[in-house]
Amino acid sequence: MNPMQQLESTTLVLAERNIDTDQIIPARFLTTTSRDGLGQAAFADWRFHADGSEKPDCVLNQPENQGREILVAGDNFGCGSSREHAVWALTQFGIRVVISSRVADIFRANALKNGLLAIEVDGDTHAWLLANPGAEVAVDVASCTLALPDGRRIGFELDPFARTCLLEGVDALGYLLGQDDAIAAFEHAREVA
Repeated sequence: MNPMQQLESTTLVLAERNIDTDQIIPARFLTTTSRDGLGQAAFADWRFHADGSEKPDCVLNQPENQGREILVAGDNFGCGSSREHAVWALTQFGIRVVISSRVADIFRANALKNGLLAIEVDGDTHAWLLANPGAEVAVDVASCTLALPDGRRIGFELDPFARTCLLEGVDALGYLLGQDDAIAAFEHAREVA
């Protein structure tokens, strides 16, 4: 995972409500334990016809939306079954932050464990973001703020441990492995005592 301290990007908007994990990554792509290639499967049924050709009218396929790292989604994003693959698909697709008025709890937990920041904002901020696709916004993980183009700064909640992992670019295991010296010192102190 790459550290995420500050991120500026234009937004990609999917205004639909209740985007569930099966829409994010259809079940037929859940046969792997590898993240490789899952970006191609992100929103596959929205992006591709049955023959595999791209749907040109899909916002996810439009050239001006390529490379955008912040997804603004309708209310109740990530609902449905718990699938870490959904998070993997989004991050492999290039999404680093998801913003919604409500994010499903299990999805949020999976996201934070895998370097994807899921932010909940108030209804007015959410409505503004939905109405202004392509807005240039900035996310500051250290201060837990979202900066809008009109100068507003919106605070968001983030678990302190998850924030540390995002800032350092590690998952929980990586964080623990980074504490090797402190663990060794603790064990040594116990042996001496």
